Amino acid sequence: MSQDIFTKDFKARPFWWEAHEPKPLPEIDLPRETRVAIIGAGYAGLNAALELNTQGLDCIVLDANEPGFGGSSRNGGMVSGGVNVGKRYMAKALSPEEAAPFLNDAADAFGHIEDLIAREKIDCGWTRAGYFLGAWCKSHYDGMAKKVDMLNHSARSEAYVVPPERQREEIGSDYYRGGMVVGRAGHLHPALFFKGLLDLCHKRGIAIASKMTATRLTETGKGWAVETPRGTIEAGDVIVATNGYTGDVTPQFKRRVVPVGSYIIATEELSPEIAASISPKNRSFADTRRVLTYYRMSPDGKRLIFGGRAKFGHTDPVETAPILHGFMLDRFPQLRGTKITHAWTGNVAFTLDETPHMGRFDNLHYALGCNGSGIAMMSYLGQQTARKIAGKANRVNAFDQAVFPDHPMYNGSTWFLPWVGRYFRTRDWIDRRFG
Repeated sequence: MSQDIFTKDFKARPFWWEAHEPKPLPEIDLPRETRVAIIGAGYAGLNAALELNTQGLDCIVLDANEPGFGGSSRNGGMVSGGVNVGKRYMAKALSPEEAAPFLNDAADAFGHIEDLIAREKIDCGWTRAGYFLGAWCKSHYDGMAKKVDMLNHSARSEAYVVPPERQREEIGSDYYRGGMVVGRAGHLHPALFFKGLLDLCHKRGIAIASKMTATRLTETGKGWAVETPRGTIEAGDVIVATNGYTGDVTPQFKRRVVPVGSYIIATEELSPEIAASISPKNRSFADTRRVLTYYRMSPDGKRLIFGGRAKFGHTDPVETAPILHGFMLDRFPQLRGTKITHAWTGNVAFTLDETPHMGRFDNLHYALGCNGSGIAMMSYLGQQTARKIAGKANRVNAFDQAVFPDHPMYNGSTWFLPWVGRYFRTRDWIDRRFG
């Protein structure tokens, strides 16, 4: 691929930042004491703060960068209620009985997002248009047919399979071998959704300190001493909500989450005819490849937002843009000649059992490891963690597991990801050829 795929005004930054770019907040006085200190001002951190405020508990949110700088303003903006739960590439797949409680709570996560947007009137382009999952090969399609009943029973997914001969009703492509529609799914503008959460926090007077790294956490007789460059805060409880940006201040979590770079491009504006041909029902899309791609139209319906695992590891998004552009043309040959206006990357966090987690470890509360379902899952787990601290949880959440697995060979270094990528690409080739 040559540089011809980029427009003259190309930007190596998120397309979403044209509407809301994360910026440092005005400096605030740090409290000497607080009931809860939250580390990480993303979806999980702000949802936790809002719920604590609702329950009458004071808190402060600390972020090493600008609030929303990470995955909360960089993701694809796709929201589904449970379709990815139990989807495992390395770990053993869950049985329907094992998956059921997770699917139930994942369905509640979708409801949390939808209710929050409606209740607080967050202007973020929320569209409940459904989700199409393309089958990479026939065996994957057959597996979907077996999964539909489980999704509908346990996650209220409104799911059904789409045979290859009817695929064009959902997507303007012949690339897949049929697929599955999940009706209870939607998409939004992720940076504007985050801005809505941030505005709510400001309206309620919740303290948020940007460019304020927690440098050390020390357990005390009363709770925690949270050290920062501007002094120490005494907190009754601490919530770790750093997800794909978990660092050295919490090494026990750094070795339990694997940060993986996800890469996205935005096309230039398309003609109405081409846009309609790509997504006749304004669905969001993904596929069953291990080297995943996901995509949807922009909120105004004028350009395609196309993302995926172009590289395994952490690479310049300009370098990966031609790879994604090629993936895009594989699916939509009608976009040949279309150029890219934006390319960017951000971290998602995978766990070693490929399941999101919340809970308490070493007396630290945490909500981590969205495994690619960050908007709904991290928002929900942040809220649920706050309810747990406030004593308002009327049951144990399925994602609140007693064990948050680590591995003796993993300490936070992702040197092995390129090898995982090679394995995934090989498996995809085998499935496509023989599956």
